[in-house]
Amino acid sequence: MEKMNQAYEKVKMLVGMEVDEDDHEAASSSALQDTNFIDDFNRNCTLSTKQRFYGFAICLTAGLTCTLLSMLVFFHPIKFGITFTLGNLLSLGSTAFLIGPKRQVTMMLDPVRIYATAIYLASIIIALFCALYVHNKLLTLLAILLEFGALIWYSLSYIPFARAMLSKIMVACFDTDF
Repeated sequence: MEKMNQAYEKVKMLVGMEVDEDDHEAASSSALQDTNFIDDFNRNCTLSTKQRFYGFAICLTAGLTCTLLSMLVFFHPIKFGITFTLGNLLSLGSTAFLIGPKRQVTMMLDPVRIYATAIYLASIIIALFCALYVHNKLLTLLAILLEFGALIWYSLSYIPFARAMLSKIMVACFDTDF
């Protein structure tokens, strides 16, 4: 019964519900050796549902604003690369408010989308590197195109069969055998 209570408390922490202190102290006293940094972080940083929605809305709005504002500086690839990448990072981070950072990372590292995640994060790093350190407009523009393609591929990984469908469409469009 005690293990069930511990599991229930962990589920409450992951979802963001408030944990009863009396129940939590009884459950955590026996499971103190099982706690780690992430569990402590989740326990101390729980948000209410309303706070989660506000955080999501603010982060997503800021991300979309940065992405749209990047279009104003499109002909300055370095500024474009920085604002576009910042907008992508804010939009990506907004979903962590809804599902929690631990679950977000777990979903990103899921075997179905691990390669899409790796390519997307690498393209973000490459775009920022080209924009901030190399200062080469052509390389920055190519890195942004890679980042945009990786963003689409990463986003499609959350929709069942979407990547397979896009692959078939691309093969059909570029197939020269009629």
